[in-house]
Amino acid sequence: MKYIIVLSDGMAGRPLEKLGGKTTLEAADTPNFDRLAEKAEIGLASMVPEGMAPGSDTANLSVMGYDPKIYYTGRSPLEALSIGVDMAADDVSFRCNLVTLTEDGGAYEDQKIIDHSSSEISTEDSTVLLEALKEGLKREGYEFYAGTSYRHLLIWKHGKVLELTAPHDILTKTVGEYLPKDLVLLDMMKKSYEILKDHPINVERKKQGLNPANSAWFWGAGTRPALASFEEKTGKKGVMISAVDLLKGIAVGADMDRIIVEGANGGLHTNYEGKADAAIHALLEDGYDFAYVHVEAPDEMGHMGSVTDKITAIENVDGRVVARITEAMDRSGEDYRLMILPDHPTPICVRTHTSEPVPYMIYDSRKAIDGIHTYNEKEAAKSTCIWKDGYRLIDHLLEC
Repeated sequence: MKYIIVLSDGMAGRPLEKLGGKTTLEAADTPNFDRLAEKAEIGLASMVPEGMAPGSDTANLSVMGYDPKIYYTGRSPLEALSIGVDMAADDVSFRCNLVTLTEDGGAYEDQKIIDHSSSEISTEDSTVLLEALKEGLKREGYEFYAGTSYRHLLIWKHGKVLELTAPHDILTKTVGEYLPKDLVLLDMMKKSYEILKDHPINVERKKQGLNPANSAWFWGAGTRPALASFEEKTGKKGVMISAVDLLKGIAVGADMDRIIVEGANGGLHTNYEGKADAAIHALLEDGYDFAYVHVEAPDEMGHMGSVTDKITAIENVDGRVVARITEAMDRSGEDYRLMILPDHPTPICVRTHTSEPVPYMIYDSRKAIDGIHTYNEKEAAKSTCIWKDGYRLIDHLLEC
């Protein structure tokens, strides 16, 4: 028996007047989701524990079977694991986004944040900008590390965990009231704006109609995590397939193998087929029992507030990932159980994560149950399958 999770990040949402009261998942053309739904278990699961922020960190830990109330120590430490940073017990890590602020003149505090990803800046360009920050923001006890696209890392040696605001939570808002209280972090953010706003890469980006990556933004503070081994916990040899450092970091912490797919970038134009093929090869050729296929695109498009692009991202997961995996597994004759779900909603109307339960679907190739024919939030809400402790759902997937 093989086990697969296709995690379509932020796929769930809320009804939109523009779509006639439908969510983007309802509006998307998803024939493969719906074909499986006719024979699958569909329900709702709460992946964000009450009282915790609805981040991809807490939610993906839940999907992986790790209770965030026990295992969560912050988002950026998980990314540090992926990058290979060896954190000491009293080190504190921070996510360092390269974001787009307005350039309206006046004080830094008066600018607005208009893009948390700087038009999905490439890793190549953002690494050059990070080198400029490393040089211009040198301070003893603070170290920068390059990540993927706009997602980078700052380590504060012997630091303090601080309450900081995620940039995707304050899109279009004036930044003043959301800035760090810590004077060193605040000073570095202000100086980063002066270093980056006229950098040649950003000058060229603006000529091309792209958002400039003109400021560092620190958030997601935390200390070194300690996850239990996934294989010891579940008895399954697992592999993670993701372009996002957070997910790769969870895999490192859980002693899972990782597959890096060429052309996978966490954006709308990622290598969907490459991710599907990596899962197929891992399960059918390399002896893995479990594959976690993470696709970031629906979440990114939700943050951008693009209805059309979020629908496209969902349709790509359906037609270029799920279809490809199920067709290969069916041809192989190998029995498998497949779970499809988002980690959290990222509704277009708010452009950030929310805590509502997410719709999940579990399909078993060996048996057909009387499903509900359509996979979306509205249909899942009619189900009697409700998981208040979402971190337990993976045990249900793996129990057969």
